[in-house]
Amino acid sequence: MISFELGVEDLADTRFALSPLHETVYSLRVLRDPGLHALHLPWRASVLARLDPRDAGPLAALVGRRLALPDFLTPRPTAFATSLREAMSLVRGTPPRIVRRDLEGALIEGPIPAGDASAARFRDDTCDLLRRYWELAVEPVWPRMRLLLEADMTYRARQLAVGGARLLFADMHPNLRWHEGVLHIDKMIGRHRVAASGRGLLLMPSVFAHKPAPPVSPEEPPLLTYPGRAVATLWSPAPAPDATALTSLLGAPRAALLGLLAEPLPTVELARRLGVTPSAVSQHLRVLYATGLVTRARDGRHVLYRRSPLGEELATPPHRPAAP
Repeated sequence: MISFELGVEDLADTRFALSPLHETVYSLRVLRDPGLHALHLPWRASVLARLDPRDAGPLAALVGRRLALPDFLTPRPTAFATSLREAMSLVRGTPPRIVRRDLEGALIEGPIPAGDASAARFRDDTCDLLRRYWELAVEPVWPRMRLLLEADMTYRARQLAVGGARLLFADMHPNLRWHEGVLHIDKMIGRHRVAASGRGLLLMPSVFAHKPAPPVSPEEPPLLTYPGRAVATLWSPAPAPDATALTSLLGAPRAALLGLLAEPLPTVELARRLGVTPSAVSQHLRVLYATGLVTRARDGRHVLYRRSPLGEELATPPHRPAAP
């Protein structure tokens, strides 16, 4: 069991954060053990089909025998939403002795770098490896993951506001227990107690975490990665598009115009195709332009209209990238 002692000031400094690097690293557990999350199996199969075999072994080796991960690969975010580049910079700044400490603490298989030079080389090579893996496996679905994680944080923040720390942790996971100012985390490799001592508690929901995951080392400040809510919806298929929805939103004339403007067209041509007067088309185009749904550019005597990126999203039937 790992326990966090949280005083009044620590509770006041409890906050949330998200990190693409954390999700990238935690996803390695799913690659290593498909039984952790059956709902991620389509994503896992897709990633393994595209992953360079030369990278597969080193990535799997980063996960310890009991599925622990080296702490230095999941540095404490410095902001609410640290970018991958910023997080990688923190990892590359890890002192070699910490790299060795964390590799030993996670019980990873294989030799631990002995000297500072080899530890630094291992750290930097691992950063390069994780960046390639991020681009292949996580970056394509990160926007959807981030929306889900932010929704979880909104829910948790409300729980904290309504019922304090007890309600915040009540339904987070069965392995968590809040009692008299101490957060207990069961079924951990470590057996230690950490006093927050004014450092607060950082909470990070995760798509790929299958249970609460604090740092392995007792030297690290209190941080808790926990399974996010509604993860099962992440890979669910998109609903079938409703052909009448755009018409209901914009009205039939404007919906028809937006449908035609996949290519640049002048007012006269639009009027001809719709069988209406150019003045009627102009009125609707003014509204579509004012709302950012179309763009316009002059071509000689004509003004050409075309769907903007926003209009493109609105006019295109809902599409969700295939669940990896």
